[in-house]
Amino acid sequence: MKELVTIKASINASVEKVWKYFTEVEHIKRWNNATSDWHTPYAENDLRVGGKFLYRMEARDGSQGFDFPGTYDEVIMHQKIAYTLDDTRKVKTTFNAMGDVTEVVQQFEAENVFPIEMQRSGWQSILDNFKKYVEEN
Repeated sequence: MKELVTIKASINASVEKVWKYFTEVEHIKRWNNATSDWHTPYAENDLRVGGKFLYRMEARDGSQGFDFPGTYDEVIMHQKIAYTLDDTRKVKTTFNAMGDVTEVVQQFEAENVFPIEMQRSGWQSILDNFKKYVEEN
């Protein structure tokens, strides 16, 4: 059994805006990085059950990079996205609308290569970057 890790962010924006920025490729490419020395130069997203997504994450200096691919298991507009990564780990994101604030909660199955805290920190940094992007745009 893989360990479940939970991260969250409260974003000062409507659930409609948060959903749009979380799921549309042109926005994903602008926020999907944990630190400013990384970026997502390529993204594709077929947001439907059975649809696939692929984000290419790379260091800006070109020294390293990796693909982040998966398949959607559940999509409930403005509420929930669940998917399975190509390495079989499960991820669930929920969007909780609370007026002008949307709480985004992600649960993911940890992998066995990096320490849990490093994974939590990395995923939280990306979610924090998403929050900043939504609130500034």
